[in-house]
Amino acid sequence: MSTELRRLRNYIDGEFRDAADGRTTDVVNPATGEAYATAPLSGQADVDAAMAAAAAAFPAWRDLVPAERQKALLKIADAFEERAEELIAAEVENTGKPIGLTRSEEIPPMVDQIRFFAGAARMLEGRGAGEYMEGLTSFVRREPIGVCAQVAPWNYPMMMAVWKFAPALAAGNTVVLKPSDTTPASTALMADIIGSIVPKGVFNVVCGDRDTGRLMVEHETPAMASITGSVRAGMSVAESASKDLKRVHLELGGKAPVVVFEDTDIPKAVAGISEAGYFNAGQDCTAATRVLVHESVHDEFVSALAKAASEIKTGQPDDEDVLYGPLNNPNQLKQVSGFIERLPAHAKVEAGGHRVGDKGYFYAPTVVSGLKQDDEIIQQEVFGPVITVQSFRDEDQAVEWANGVEYALASSVWTKDHGRAMRMSKRLDFGCVWINTHIPLVAEMPHGGFKKSGYGKDLSGYGFEDYTRIKHVMTSLDM
Repeated sequence: MSTELRRLRNYIDGEFRDAADGRTTDVVNPATGEAYATAPLSGQADVDAAMAAAAAAFPAWRDLVPAERQKALLKIADAFEERAEELIAAEVENTGKPIGLTRSEEIPPMVDQIRFFAGAARMLEGRGAGEYMEGLTSFVRREPIGVCAQVAPWNYPMMMAVWKFAPALAAGNTVVLKPSDTTPASTALMADIIGSIVPKGVFNVVCGDRDTGRLMVEHETPAMASITGSVRAGMSVAESASKDLKRVHLELGGKAPVVVFEDTDIPKAVAGISEAGYFNAGQDCTAATRVLVHESVHDEFVSALAKAASEIKTGQPDDEDVLYGPLNNPNQLKQVSGFIERLPAHAKVEAGGHRVGDKGYFYAPTVVSGLKQDDEIIQQEVFGPVITVQSFRDEDQAVEWANGVEYALASSVWTKDHGRAMRMSKRLDFGCVWINTHIPLVAEMPHGGFKKSGYGKDLSGYGFEDYTRIKHVMTSLDM
């Protein structure tokens, strides 16, 4: 007996549409491994239509006074709160995440972030006007960029969509957003909500695969391309966008070092690090998955972390006792499993290291010790519930190893020594340094990295400014 799959659709120019050529792809619930919906596999005609709609809507949206754009975003935030249970249900089906944690850890910050950017819409500032040449006054205008092509990832489909559309719309841009091909359901629901509030063409959703994303980035209409995804995807976007000099905003991979010194409260550190490493099955670019521990407390720390991992549960979304759900797709399960299968002989699996069950894509909370700096699992992003542990002898070696990867998104330092914490925050080459905590984010502070973790900032006034351009205006006083 077959169950009819729900049909998701693109949202273009104020209406829901199938792909022009009728192509679709199945959408699978990772908690069950079974398809529950179909989504458009959009091609050139669909991208053309969405870009044309966004371009047509841009002048009027750009010319609204900021207070009007603020009102629209505040209405969107209110609507997200009112329809929170629908959004949660869609996101849980998308990702298999625990229902309770999705309700408590994603909806409130999403709503807060939209409201933050609603306020930012009225804070577009430039330098004060002044006479820098006799008889002439200069001032600066901050203006929206235009149409923004945006690609969101599958690890936080709802929240990453907010990080993209909220600053873009607040600044006066229009948007064509593509969700991941594995997680389009919550974005389709967002389109229904947002589309009832903003004029048609201001916000558009095009579903599809990496080829669809490539068509969006290569399209002549958008003035900016923004992506959250892998380093490989970011490099491809940057290369494509360079052909017509589009602005590019990239939030890519991470390999966050977690530096634990000998004066740390080990039980507190283990509790914070294990939660920050295993939350969302470690599918987070900032996850606390690469721990460096001072040699004097290494064994104690590893023992405590392995015990904590053994007590953490993964399972179905309606199980209130689980910390995290499944990996997102079978390819991701294969990738995480491959890292463990290829471990060198000197490595030791202290906990986990295996799939959980045969239904869905669940993987046990894992701890691996005995690793060297050049090991694959240290250098490459696992993006799964795997925490590695290395032993360091002094502060200089900790810094060398922490910085000794190609990623530079986030990091943390655990110590009671304030001076040491300040030195480490300066020396660590990462876009964020947490001290005695790991992973909290607030709308007011920037999120983004260096090196192969990309460039551009999400959240904060800095993230808002990324969606604007600066114009110098000079006028003669002698007229």
